[in-house]
Amino acid sequence: MPVDHYENFPVASLLVPRHLRPAVINIYRFARSADDIADEGNANAETRLAQLDAYRRQLSAIQEDARPLNASVAIADIFLPLKQTIQTHQLSIEPFFDLLSAFSQDVQKTRYADDQELLDYCSRSANPVGRLMLQLYQADTPANRPLSDAICTGLQLTNFWQDVTIDWRKERIYLPQSAMQSFGVTETHIAQGRCDEAWQGLMQERTQQARTMLNSGFPLVHNLGGRLGLELKFVILGGLRILERLEQLNYNVFSRRPTLNKGDWILLLGRAISRRAST
Repeated sequence: MPVDHYENFPVASLLVPRHLRPAVINIYRFARSADDIADEGNANAETRLAQLDAYRRQLSAIQEDARPLNASVAIADIFLPLKQTIQTHQLSIEPFFDLLSAFSQDVQKTRYADDQELLDYCSRSANPVGRLMLQLYQADTPANRPLSDAICTGLQLTNFWQDVTIDWRKERIYLPQSAMQSFGVTETHIAQGRCDEAWQGLMQERTQQARTMLNSGFPLVHNLGGRLGLELKFVILGGLRILERLEQLNYNVFSRRPTLNKGDWILLLGRAISRRAST
């Protein structure tokens, strides 16, 4: 199924075992719909936050093993299957609350002072998805969790640097203010699409940070193995390829959003085979 808005979620592809696909889709529908509440449409902040609070009440009802609130047919269509998925696979409820916390933050917070603030956001906007996937695959171990977190945060940062212009239109800047100041970059750079030496230096640093995180989580591919390990390998390599694209554009994300095409996926197939042979 296509991922249109919530980029931090794995696609329920043929590599996902058939018996887990409904669970993946049910979790995705929750995350996608909640993310849309925070991002899509013309609702004001108060309305968005109220709708996200309704989601929290539904999660609380599931947590207490009570019947989900029937606030609307749309919500029931999301939470009744989600409740079944959580109970069937014995999933933790905390990652779902963490996602809602991040989506609510997107409504209220548009700037990040430093890496500490940004990485805290990533720990709630991206890492919970990895934790849930580990639980689904019965691979949620102390050794695997930090590797999953590194991959998810690395992918989230890659999305941010890929989508600087898109986020600017939503009046958001995820680039830490302290990093911008250290390179002499201001919001005027983004507003005017100014890709000068200062901007390139900042983005080079940010790109390397994301690359380091993705590579540091790569051992999880071998820990998991099988179809999940293969899918995860392509996800990581895809993220790394986007970072390469950023470099090839000299970080000029104002004129073109870096994306992957058919040729890139053929390249990634070769890299996946090569990386297996070299490990």
